[in-house]
This record gives sequence, C-alpha cells and structure tokens, in this order.
Amino acid sequence: MSKLHASDKFLDLSDYGRSFGRFFALQLKETSFTPIHVTLLFGLSGLLALYSIWNQSYIAAAFFIVLKSGIDAADGELARLKKTPSYVGRYLDSIFDIVLNFLFLMMICYVSKTAFWVALLAFIGLQLQGTLYNYYYVILRNKSVGGDTTSKIFEYKTPKALPGETQKAVAILFGLYTICYGAFDKIIHTLDPEAYKVKTFPNWFMTLLSVYGLGFQLLIIALMLPLGWIDYIAPFFIGYSSLLFILIGIRKTVLKP
Repeated sequence: MSKLHASDKFLDLSDYGRSFGRFFALQLKETSFTPIHVTLLFGLSGLLALYSIWNQSYIAAAFFIVLKSGIDAADGELARLKKTPSYVGRYLDSIFDIVLNFLFLMMICYVSKTAFWVALLAFIGLQLQGTLYNYYYVILRNKSVGGDTTSKIFEYKTPKALPGETQKAVAILFGLYTICYGAFDKIIHTLDPEAYKVKTFPNWFMTLLSVYGLGFQLLIIALMLPLGWIDYIAPFFIGYSSLLFILIGIRKTVLKP
C-alpha cells in the first residue's frame, strides 16, 4: 500500500530517510520485529542524540538525529510490507516525535544558555510548521486514489481498533495524541479551514511545503549543531515560522477549491 497515487507523488525534501527506511524495513520483513519495535528504536536514537547534545558531542548528535529520521521512516514501511496498519503505531510514532522535539529544544536551550521562553516559542513554531505540512499532506493522501487513509483530516473521536490491536490501547494513545497535537491542529485549521475542499495539491506546492516536514526540520538542526550555531537554532525556528503565512497565502490565492 502506497501513501499516494503515482500522479500525486512529489519530491519530499523532508523524506530523505525513506530509502534507508525502506531498506531497513525489508531486512525486518521476515522477522518477528514489528513496526512498534522500530518506533521504539527511533526513540532510542533520539535519546542518544539528546545525550550527545548534553555532552556537546555535536557531530554524534547530528548523526543520531539523522539516523532517527531514517528509522522513523522504517516503521511505516514495515507496516505496509507486513500489511499491518495500526492506529497504535501511528499515534505512538507521533507522540514520540513531539516529545523528542520538545526535549531537543530544551536541551539546546540548556546547553546554549538560550532563554527558556525563546526555546518554548521555537518549539511552538516548530510544531505549527509540522502541523501545516501534515494537514495538507493528509488531505492529499485522503484524496489520492488508493492512498493511505490511516491518517484522517479531522480526528474528533477515537477510531475503531484495527486487527492486531486492542481498543483500549487505541483509546489511550488517541487521548495522548489529542493532548499533544489538539491545540496545534485547531490553530492550523482556523488559519485555513477551507483547505480540505481543494481537489488536490500540485507537486510543486507539496515540495515547497516539505521544508516544514519533520525530517527537514531535524536536518536543519543536525547541520547547525556541528557548525557551532547552537545559539541560533531556537531563534531560527521562530523566524522560520513566518513562512507559514506565505504557504497558507499561496493555498488560498492560487489553489482555490
């Protein structure tokens, strides 16, 4: 199962880890490893990146951040290879992402002596950027013929558990997911409530939008750390948030329903 129909596929600048993720997933296809195990593994890579930042080993931190992106791509690939879509896996993946994003910026704040409120604003900006990318991407996936519909455009209630997972686990993780992402989803939906009416998004727009994908955001951090620019990471992501209004403006003026 592919996320998108061939005609809707685009150059995703945030998805540079996909080739590694697909290769890694292929190695695990005939094993007892599950997508959840892979999700836990990328969480471990994130923790190693955090330790490396704390230890000011920035080359190692960059390596583990990029490795996290590669492994992050593998859990979904493995789920598709094994034909085991899972709400538990999707919500756990997303919860790990937001927790690690927060911890990355807090650790950067601690090591660089960046003011806490600056790091917090950077985190909010980082999440709004990623939410905009996911919002438009999920709309495209749901409209794409044969695309992946595990993710929904609007998620207001706990979904029914898929085969192989319990309803209780889905309910708990959905609740945590809503707590983590609910406010960001509402803000982005308020800024562009008519986006779901668009028939499709052209490839060029999605490629431009992909600079807000998590993989690209982490790549920026991974590049800035060994360059000695740790003091500028939080301010950068605050300023980077200004692109939100440009992208939404393009959607509203050029890509009308």
